[in-house]
Amino acid sequence: MPTALLDTTLNTDTKALAEEVAPLAIRVIRSPKRRKTAAAKILPDCIEVRVPAGMAPDIEADMVAKLVTRLERKRIANAGTPNLAERAAHLAQRYNLRQPVSITWAEQNDRWGSCSSLRSTIRISTRLAKVPTWVLNAVIVHELAHLSEPNHSPAFWALANRYPHQERASGFLEAMSGGHCDPCHII
Repeated sequence: MPTALLDTTLNTDTKALAEEVAPLAIRVIRSPKRRKTAAAKILPDCIEVRVPAGMAPDIEADMVAKLVTRLERKRIANAGTPNLAERAAHLAQRYNLRQPVSITWAEQNDRWGSCSSLRSTIRISTRLAKVPTWVLNAVIVHELAHLSEPNHSPAFWALANRYPHQERASGFLEAMSGGHCDPCHII
């Protein structure tokens, strides 16, 4: 993917990660079986994009660029960053919290983390990829607590505050956000 295109679609935290990750070749396959949609996946040596065979070249180029950008962002976000699944499993066991079905990095600009208690999934902002370990752990424990208590009730805080650096991490994140966040909902 051209660096200029990647630069316009990634935030500054993710751009730093992009510089450390080698770009993959792009293979476009024009499929007569596809009618309107395109699909892309990351293979070991390239990003493969399948598009309808009769698609107009300008629409194809736009669709390929969008799909490749989306996959590159995910790949870059996961490169050189802590293994969230291992970290979440360790923290859940240590603080006696429910384990998620999945925990992934996500481009989130308004939240440090998010949780679906119904699906038992957690998403952690890529903005946390380079913060100190104790801060990342606090956000993960916060989201793990939401698996049992979906709101910020006293029962939730009893679970979240099992992690001893929760309040300190909240202050760190408030400072990192320039003080533009509600301290009660910083994590």
